[in-house]
Amino acid sequence: MDKNWFQLKGFRPAMLLLSGMSLLQGVLIALQAVLLARAIALLFEGKAVHQSYDFLALFLLAFGARHTVVWLQRKIAGRFAETESISARQLLVEQLFERGPTFAAKEGSGKLVTLALEGIDRFRSYLELSIPRTLDMLFVTLILLVVVYCLDVVSGLILTVAMPVLIGFFILLGLAARKKADKQWQSYRMLSQHFVDSLRGLETLKFLGRSRAHGKTVEQVADRYRISTMRTLRVAFLSSLSLDMFSMLSIASVAVGLGLRLINGGIGLEAALVVLLLAPEYFLPVRMLGTDYHASLDGKEAWDTIRKVSSEQPVPESQETESYKCSEIGSDIRLVPIELSRVQVNGEDGKQLLKNISVQLKPHHNLIGIVGASGAGKSTLLGVLGGFIRPDRGELNLDAVRIEESNQTKIQQQIAYIPQHPYLFSSTLLENVRFYEPDATEAEAVLAIEMAGLSEVVRDLPHGIFERIGEGGRALSGGQAQRVALARALLGKRPIMLLDEPTAHLDIETEWELKQTIQSIWRDKRVFLATHRLHWMKEMDVIWVLHEGCLVEVGTHEELVAQKGVYNELLMAGSGGRGGNYAGYEE
Repeated sequence: MDKNWFQLKGFRPAMLLLSGMSLLQGVLIALQAVLLARAIALLFEGKAVHQSYDFLALFLLAFGARHTVVWLQRKIAGRFAETESISARQLLVEQLFERGPTFAAKEGSGKLVTLALEGIDRFRSYLELSIPRTLDMLFVTLILLVVVYCLDVVSGLILTVAMPVLIGFFILLGLAARKKADKQWQSYRMLSQHFVDSLRGLETLKFLGRSRAHGKTVEQVADRYRISTMRTLRVAFLSSLSLDMFSMLSIASVAVGLGLRLINGGIGLEAALVVLLLAPEYFLPVRMLGTDYHASLDGKEAWDTIRKVSSEQPVPESQETESYKCSEIGSDIRLVPIELSRVQVNGEDGKQLLKNISVQLKPHHNLIGIVGASGAGKSTLLGVLGGFIRPDRGELNLDAVRIEESNQTKIQQQIAYIPQHPYLFSSTLLENVRFYEPDATEAEAVLAIEMAGLSEVVRDLPHGIFERIGEGGRALSGGQAQRVALARALLGKRPIMLLDEPTAHLDIETEWELKQTIQSIWRDKRVFLATHRLHWMKEMDVIWVLHEGCLVEVGTHEELVAQKGVYNELLMAGSGGRGGNYAGYEE
């Protein structure tokens, strides 16, 4: 029995109920063997056929009752497994939302998709099969062994000796199968992640003319999974064959012993028949457990992965106090000081994306610009500020409170985030705009859509704001998707805004048209704006200049221009070296 089962909510009541079912099943198996043996013995003694009718009727009744108990046992186990699988999927999704996109990127989106869909289903099958089989092996075999000992001690000794040997074979072969299943599950996750990545990059592969060459890579990954699966099945079939062969030899030994003692008069016919009927039933739970063990091994691997991914660390008392303090900040969160202390973030390849970032925002710093060349770390810094990326070193403090997993959810609930590539959910345009404010009225959403410049788009849609967009719906261009993200921010009432290149997909003229609208949503908010287009910087209270992951300059637009440093170089590059105009147009 897996000790981790006891960590599942509701396992103990379910185990007690299933154990009672197993005990009742064992009693019914013994009863039907006794009744059938009695009917056969009467016929063998030359009694009239009608004298065995009562025993045959009772046998059929016991047989039906036994299989009714088995059906109920499966229903109870299935309901428990379904409840736990729903809880596991909910916990996994909650962890994914709490830990953010960096966690998904680190674990692999394909792996998490496979885990949340097929992994949970396999976990359900594992619980549904393994728990009743394990309890049957404990209780059914014990009851049948007691009955056999009462009828024939020699047969009882043979069965007693055979069971540990059979379980030993099962354990040894199970360990071998476990190693093969581990490799198979890893191959399957790799195949799933490769498939998801291939779908995402299909357009790029076609554009570069590499789709056919990539097809060979997909074939190689699929072949690795096929080979791994066949190796696992080979061990599984060998295990089943070994269990069946040994149990048959044990039953044959019991049968030979019974036959010899019948000839010598050492045992009666009826008792011998009962023992002979019970011997296969005695080994059946172990054989079924062995068969289902291999069938549900992927489910156990999936559960181990789910528990690893969804593991939650206990929150110390100090963190609980900090979390409470953060919850008291309320809407004034835009006025509190924010401090980054020696923040360092490493990429997957070990490269430092942010290097010892230390900076403090004062309460009057409400508009913060973040600029730098491509790859300087602007998006990474926004991820740290939003709690989506956890620094490998250093800390983020909000009003002298360190932001950690225990309190970052409360902070994130006050943040509106417009990423560089906004995601459109498979839903209506209206529901997409209501992302931050699901209770907003239709009129408020329509006003936000108009302010974001989506009126013409809505007029062209057959169903207007009720048109389904996103996956499986109407496709929108990059600029239109960016406007949907702006409409979300316009509708939202969250006091902090993180904007990562909010106008990256817009041309200069359209951006200029929307600039006043975008600035209107900045009122009474604290805004962090990461952009390449530096014409926004004149409105900023403070500007952070990043260069190769380092914070090299901090100040207002006028102060940084006077320094003639990295910021001034960015201005000159944006204006083509003219120095007067910058960022694509003159204001």
